[in-house]
Amino acid sequence: MHTPSPSPAAALLDAVRHDGFSFATADIMQPLLESAGELTDWPAFAASWNRLGPDAYLAAKGRFRRRRHATFMARAQGPVELAAHQAHYQSLHYNALQGDIQRWFEPIEPAVANGASLRSILGFCHGFFGALSPGITQWHVEVHQFRIEASSGTAGEPTPEGSHRDGVDFVLVLLVDRHNIASGTTTIHTPDGKPLGDFTLTHPFDAALIHDPRVFHGVTPVTPLVADEPAHRDVLVVTFRAAGNGL
Repeated sequence: MHTPSPSPAAALLDAVRHDGFSFATADIMQPLLESAGELTDWPAFAASWNRLGPDAYLAAKGRFRRRRHATFMARAQGPVELAAHQAHYQSLHYNALQGDIQRWFEPIEPAVANGASLRSILGFCHGFFGALSPGITQWHVEVHQFRIEASSGTAGEPTPEGSHRDGVDFVLVLLVDRHNIASGTTTIHTPDGKPLGDFTLTHPFDAALIHDPRVFHGVTPVTPLVADEPAHRDVLVVTFRAAGNGL
């Protein structure tokens, strides 16, 4: 008797349940996002990475990263709603480099925060992560736009804190664009450092889905393919954690 293959969403859910993570190529991820809503403003959404402010908290270490940040809230059976702008905070337990600091970043632009693409991405995450943890009644959601820039003299470091956990329940890492860069491979490890998998986000909509309490993740430094041309890696990171859980 032929057993039908699971749907792409079901296969990803099974992988995250079993392994603590899953990688999704663009041909899988984009239709899943479109099933949650429209991506009609994607060109403008992607272009907004050109207007990110510098990450001042890394300036002293010479690592050039640009970002914007926004916070949302969601009930299990309600919409994902934009919250008041607030600091991003992680304890030293989860971020040895920048823990125990209230980090204030420029807010994600209103047109982006309320736009179709981000709302569809958040809608997908709400349904997907909610299916993995149906007992959570309210979510604290954070959204980060990151641009990592590299030059011929300095590699860009997507995760300067090294392999880490974010101190949340679930993480989506979605590639928006990469230009003139090599490497930038996402790596997954057990808490004691054993490699579990790796995947290079190469095309827009390539993604990693991570159950943060179970595995550590990191990204290898990026370097320019052509030394004297601009080089960057643009990603959207969305985190979901049960509301009320401290970091």
